[in-house]
Amino acid sequence: MLDSKQKGNLTELQCLVEFAKLGIKTSLPYGENCRYDFIIDINGHLLKVQSKTSHKLENGEGFEFKCESVVVTTTKPTSTKYSLNEIDFFATIDNDKCYLVPVEECGCRKTLRYVYPRNGQKKGISLAENYELEKVIKQFE
Repeated sequence: MLDSKQKGNLTELQCLVEFAKLGIKTSLPYGENCRYDFIIDINGHLLKVQSKTSHKLENGEGFEFKCESVVVTTTKPTSTKYSLNEIDFFATIDNDKCYLVPVEECGCRKTLRYVYPRNGQKKGISLAENYELEKVIKQFE
């Protein structure tokens, strides 16, 4: 069973593979003191990316991920949200597909759905298909 650090490392590697499949250049920071996991270079646009492990929704209609970092000390865990100055996008993997979500669209967690809810709500709902890696990077081409 993987611990949370191992799961995060695996998610980061899976995201890097998806960028590599599309021929997108990536750069990794030296050390562990950056708020981002890697930088992507799309036609000269350098963008800071933080990868996050996603979890399926209980109803199976989508997935979600936390949009904050958690530091565990001897007293208690501390959560810190990411700012626009620190990262540009969150990247996550679901069903072997990479998703890229702008940081400005995220609060403490982000939910991406495969379909709209059965109650017909559309306002405030983020469909996963709109955040697929291939679709998001087209805006930089």
